[in-house]
Amino acid sequence: MVSRIAIIILFHVFLSLNSHPAKAQAWIKAGYWYYQTDLPLSQINSTLYTHLICAAAGLNSSSYHLSIPSSYVFSAFTKTVKRKNPSITTLLSIGGWDADYSTLSAMAGNSTYRKSFINDSIKTARQYGFQGLDFSWLSANTSDNMDNIGTLFEEWRAAIALETRNSSLSELILIAAVQLSPTLDPGSFPIDSIRRNLNWSHVLAYDYTMPEDDNITAASAALYAPDSDFSTDSGIAALINEGLPASKLVLGLPFFGYAWKLANPNENSIGAPATGPAVTQEGDMSYKLINRYSKTQGAIGPIYNSSYVANYVIVGSDWISFDGVDVVRIKVSYAKKKALLGYVVWEVSDDDNWVLSQAAGGVDSGGGVELAGGVDHKRPKSRILIIIFTTTAAVIILLGLAFYFIRIRILNSKRFVEMEWNIELVKMEPLSFCLLPFRAPCIFCSGILGGDIKLADAYRLDSLLSDMTDPIRRYLLDWKKREEIIEGITQGLLYLQEYSRLTVIHRDLKANNILLDGDMKAKISDFGMARIFAKDEHEANTDRLVGTYGYVPPEYVRRGQYSIKSDVYSFGIVQLHIISGKKNGSLYGSDESLSLAEYAYELWKDDRGMEIMDPSLDDTFSSCKLIKCLQIALLCVQENPADRPSMLEVSSMLRNETAIVAIPQRPALSVKTDEDDKNRRDRLPSEICSVDDATISQVVGR
Repeated sequence: MVSRIAIIILFHVFLSLNSHPAKAQAWIKAGYWYYQTDLPLSQINSTLYTHLICAAAGLNSSSYHLSIPSSYVFSAFTKTVKRKNPSITTLLSIGGWDADYSTLSAMAGNSTYRKSFINDSIKTARQYGFQGLDFSWLSANTSDNMDNIGTLFEEWRAAIALETRNSSLSELILIAAVQLSPTLDPGSFPIDSIRRNLNWSHVLAYDYTMPEDDNITAASAALYAPDSDFSTDSGIAALINEGLPASKLVLGLPFFGYAWKLANPNENSIGAPATGPAVTQEGDMSYKLINRYSKTQGAIGPIYNSSYVANYVIVGSDWISFDGVDVVRIKVSYAKKKALLGYVVWEVSDDDNWVLSQAAGGVDSGGGVELAGGVDHKRPKSRILIIIFTTTAAVIILLGLAFYFIRIRILNSKRFVEMEWNIELVKMEPLSFCLLPFRAPCIFCSGILGGDIKLADAYRLDSLLSDMTDPIRRYLLDWKKREEIIEGITQGLLYLQEYSRLTVIHRDLKANNILLDGDMKAKISDFGMARIFAKDEHEANTDRLVGTYGYVPPEYVRRGQYSIKSDVYSFGIVQLHIISGKKNGSLYGSDESLSLAEYAYELWKDDRGMEIMDPSLDDTFSSCKLIKCLQIALLCVQENPADRPSMLEVSSMLRNETAIVAIPQRPALSVKTDEDDKNRRDRLPSEICSVDDATISQVVGR
């Protein structure tokens, strides 16, 4: 059967190679379109591009939500450009040179602001029909800026992955612009975060020199620079040397140039003395304007300089440097030779009758130029080459098929092991606090469960989240009931982590996965993302993030690291939700900038912990118990997993009225960093309160 499939595939490959000899791999041909340009949307020739980027959304300085400058234009962008090219991919650009530095800096440096920005960017992209997001903070220039950008990319990618997993939509593309500059060290960029979290990066390989800054004429986007240490070639090499793979770099092409005013019209080569900008206020000119100015003013040129790979024209004392058709072709050939992912232009409306766009799109993988109506004679047509490609394809396909069937056997074996674990877990006692991970349990497990656990009934239970947010039903949950719920969850996690034969990490513990039966007894549900450890294992890493944003700990979002302390962190958030009745994910405090955990910490720190209590509770005599539960919850959401208690310690603190509860530090992902927290912790006395009014059976291992 395998050989038949391989023969059929090889036959089609052979036909394809005969019909299209040495056809190049599809690669990125991207272009920015600025919304205030004089080129209407309907006139964009989208057939010349694979990706078009609408520029640019701003950022609100108070909410850190996106600011769309023209809702009508941005909402029509995708639909309009897809009329000529249905396969075009559209992206929304955020930032650019016009973006406010202080607003972007504040957003990137604050976890709460980052979360607000990330969630709104995803929502806006979906709302306006974009298939990806482009981040262009071109003014970032400090080490703190770069570190914060790296963290932003990590959290952004995690949020996009979670949004995709929780919907039927394709995953959004995430890219960013990287500005090459003689004054900026390529090593200062967050290389590792870019490599791991972005689909690719736009390398803006221009604006190296400008008439406002330099009083000598220059090729502002020089591919090579014989008299300088910096050029596009050296910048690309530096990025690759720092760890960014060439396959994630897209070369920026400028469809514009700069005009200098020559100090002496007789000295008019690259490097000639100049007095400043010419023609326009800052000297910048679109390729379209350069062409028209040259024709009407009787320019000399264009002149091609092969040392720099640049064009320039001379109009009297005006000297204009730019990338013409021949330069664009050479740069695209260079990008292919260096195995880059493609090219991106700024910006499409600067082109003159699509001449540069066509030149860029006409360069194939061998460096030949496809002329309109002609044939590229550099493409190999030899039968020997076809046989080599066919043989190579055959080997790759056979290896792929072998790998596929081996992988299927491994996965089936793994599923069988997991099924055995599920069955074993059902047999364990006690399980009154846990529901199992089967999605259709009534059929599969009816013979195993017997009369101990009615899993079908459990699926009819109301979620804790529903009970806590319903304004009428939450009054049924007095403080004693909530204590029992907290204790029930604690015992459930304690069993999974300590007393089960295998250590079980839930990985998606949240209020919506805590179910209540008719007696308001808590049960942990939905083990579909759970992982099991042997008793001598402590932590693991993953490249695929799962869970619910806001409940997963920082080490999981940033490094993919999870352990039993991951569930402890999630438990702390759930506990704060039970105590306060407030939703996780909303912002609190006087300026509405604090997460639920940090808001609770601020109140506890100021001895105002009772203010976090759900207003529906009037059990004022239980204040000591509530404060102790609050303090334990804050210990569970510490930044460092080592600072969080184990569930065994949590159980001891909850049940033992003489237990000493440690003083928590600030929660993970906090906005504020108070210098006097340590001094205050040294002065704060520990309280001993009775929290053992509720009677709950002790969990023991079998």
